[in-house]
Amino acid sequence: MRHLRLAFALTALAALPAAAQDRFAMPVTAQVLHGWVQADGSRMAAVHMDLEAGWKTYWRAPGDAGIPPSFDWRGSRNLHSVAISWPRPDVFDENGMRSIGYSERLVIPLSITPKEAGSPVHVRLSMDIGICADICIPHRLEFDEVIATDETRPTPAIAAALADGPYSAAEAGVTSARCTIEPTAEGLRIEARVGVPHTGGTEVMVIESGLPDIWVSESDTRRSGDEVIAVSEMIHVNGGPIALDRSAIRLTVLGSNHAVDVRGCSAG
Repeated sequence: MRHLRLAFALTALAALPAAAQDRFAMPVTAQVLHGWVQADGSRMAAVHMDLEAGWKTYWRAPGDAGIPPSFDWRGSRNLHSVAISWPRPDVFDENGMRSIGYSERLVIPLSITPKEAGSPVHVRLSMDIGICADICIPHRLEFDEVIATDETRPTPAIAAALADGPYSAAEAGVTSARCTIEPTAEGLRIEARVGVPHTGGTEVMVIESGLPDIWVSESDTRRSGDEVIAVSEMIHVNGGPIALDRSAIRLTVLGSNHAVDVRGCSAG
């Protein structure tokens, strides 16, 4: 039901006439930070967003009440690949609904590998995001930038965003990551257990399947001793079967002090 309400709201907003959309001042501004050249010849850049007070946007796995961002790099030149690094997000609980994202300011580091090292990279990026306050609005950011800097010193804003990313399993002292997977009438039930020292405050674990077209429910998370335990449901959006690869499952533990990114889980 929550998904239907959100989808209806977004459809209604997207259907506004162009003149009405033009009169609405978008509460977000964005720019590309050109960053620096890394030792391997790749280029570190970032998308920098500023949001007005009371507004937020979303992480890659935004929760039941969030809108997932998407990136379209078509039309770029001398671009081989892009690796996106997400800073640690916040968990928002409002009116019984959870979303995961950012308020005020967001810097998303982009590690750009060119096809031809040493040459400028022409980046054309269409980025679809959701921005929410009392209402949620789908919004498209368009960037057309030539990244040609020869600077090798890190840009402070990008370096700070990278430093605010989640710890790896090794850095956080993870001792185990196990998943128990069972079929249900509609898909799968997954219980994930991560052995990890406390990350601070009320912890939330986010489970990502590593597969497109798989809806994963908001997890029911609790801590028991040295483990964080989370349970979610997985349903194929087209009603098809789900074939999980345990090595592709991603478990993120979000705490008030830091986050932990765990790649893969063994059989429970």
